Amino acid sequence: MSEKNFDKLNDMYIDVLREIGNIGAGNATTAVSNMLNLKIDMKVPVVTLLPVEKITSSIGSEDEVIVGIMLGVEMDISGSMMFLLDMKSAHHLVNRLMGRDLSYNEDFDDMDLSALKEIGNIMSSSYLSALAGLTHMTISPTVPFVTIDMAAAILSVPAVQFGMMGDNALMIKTEFGDEEDISGYFILMPDEDSYEKILTSLGITG
Repeated sequence: MSEKNFDKLNDMYIDVLREIGNIGAGNATTAVSNMLNLKIDMKVPVVTLLPVEKITSSIGSEDEVIVGIMLGVEMDISGSMMFLLDMKSAHHLVNRLMGRDLSYNEDFDDMDLSALKEIGNIMSSSYLSALAGLTHMTISPTVPFVTIDMAAAILSVPAVQFGMMGDNALMIKTEFGDEEDISGYFILMPDEDSYEKILTSLGITG
């Protein structure tokens, strides 16, 4: 934001961003429930605003292998979005989608990766749709891509890209599931001007 470090945002800004996170996570969970044709219970999301460089330490061990589904955000705002899953959660979702035994735990093949990409696309699109509805803006995701690597490696690209600007990320920890709890993280990283647009569209000016 012009002449304003995002670290100094007041509680009103942060409360609005948390509300966006809550609604977005709820929409995304509903989308997964419909996709899998399952009744899925969702815990209250934990929404945090934090420096990009602290994301890795906030989600667990840097050397833990995780699944990252990444996409760009464009149209009225621009930036990046990620959806992160631990391997157990990723296998459970893919097995559900593919109609396999839930104990199946082999390495992901191309079809599995395509399924993960679709899961990430549906969830991220649902989240962005909630944001677009609240802000009355046009917001579209780019084509997602999937990567499986250590958390530190997956998060190094956005940390470098956004950390140089001193930007914070909106991180939403969401937990949902049927008999198996799924734990995932949405990370929304609009550029500086886009934060300004989001908050202005909601009638908040600082």
